[in-house]
Parts: sequence; C-alpha cells; structure tokens
Amino acid sequence: MERINCNQLPRMMTVRQVAKTGMISEYALRQLVKQGKVPCIALEHKVLINFDAFVEQLQQLKGVF
Repeated sequence: MERINCNQLPRMMTVRQVAKTGMISEYALRQLVKQGKVPCIALEHKVLINFDAFVEQLQQLKGVF
C-alpha cells in the first residue's frame, strides 16, 4: 500500500474559515460557490474549499484588473 504525503494534500477550508481570512466576505464567497466559480467539494450541509487553488485564482484575477 502506498503512503500518502500530507504535504501534497490540498488545504481544505469551510466557507466561514476562508471568509475569516479577510480576503472575501462570506456572502460573496457563497455566491461564487453557487455559481461554480470556486474549487470546492460540496458535502451534505457543508462546502469545503480548496484554499490554495482559490488563492491562486484570486491572484490570477488580480493581474487582470
């Protein structure tokens, strides 16, 4: 059986945790999740966002404006 390196796993955070970073409001983030514009996994009553991929998306958008 192959061992999993925890450093290679994506950092997953809830919507509220990402909003607490101050990067984006919780409401705006939930709207982006509904539109399918955020890399995430939707569970029954919780959404887990791939934080590293989300930050990368924001940095790319920052270069556009």
